[in-house]
Amino acid sequence: MTDMDATPSFRLAYVPGVTPAKWMRVWNERLPQVPLTLVPIPAGEASEVLRGSGADAGLVRFPVDRTTLSAIPLYTEVTVVVVPKDHLLAAADEVTVEDLADDIVLHPLDDTLGWESLPGKPALERPASTADAVELVAAGIGVLVVPQSLARLHHRRDLTYRPLSDAPQSQVGLSWPEDRTTDLVEEFIGIVRGRTVNSSRGRAAQAAPAPAPEPKQKRTTTGGARRQAAAGSKSGGRPRTGGSGGSGGAKSNAGKRGKPRRRS
Repeated sequence: MTDMDATPSFRLAYVPGVTPAKWMRVWNERLPQVPLTLVPIPAGEASEVLRGSGADAGLVRFPVDRTTLSAIPLYTEVTVVVVPKDHLLAAADEVTVEDLADDIVLHPLDDTLGWESLPGKPALERPASTADAVELVAAGIGVLVVPQSLARLHHRRDLTYRPLSDAPQSQVGLSWPEDRTTDLVEEFIGIVRGRTVNSSRGRAAQAAPAPAPEPKQKRTTTGGARRQAAAGSKSGGRPRTGGSGGSGGAKSNAGKRGKPRRRS
């Protein structure tokens, strides 16, 4: 019995801002008999959930603990700065780190950008979460730099965001326990990497029987007979059956002889 047969469902964890809907849709099309269960988790708890068997795999933000977890990168997010709509930076199409020099830049405890040196002015204390930091931006306390997906997730009508060109970027990837690389995990890896259903590593390709070869049609002599008849008609009449002194001519003459004449 394989892992696919033994596992009743596949549990996929995902951190805030990541949208697994498109991959879930492909999964349901290819493996309708194996339900995919989504497990939302805080960004800071991703490694702990995966190591503790809380999910079979997870869509997480890097870095991850590579000592026990395997991971493959999927895409890099755009970094933006979240500001009130009446903020001076809201009039710009794109912002640089230097443009934040006079602003208090909030640094939540669940930050995923990994700043070496935070721009702007430091806040008195770090917000507990990105959601708390967004509330402080709305209150006019400071600005917030986050991946664009998180800015969309915490969208407010009184806030907006602009791309921050020279800031660190967040990378999203798929991670799973290295010692639990099951057939279902391999199947999901194929989906996020864009493998088709006919891929040699896909479950459907392994299960589908090879198409039977089409039977070869027997060659008929009709065409050859026609070609021979055509050749005979081109040479002038009936096909020749022998030379002028051959047996064919003798048979022809024999057919014309009648009874011998009686001598008078």
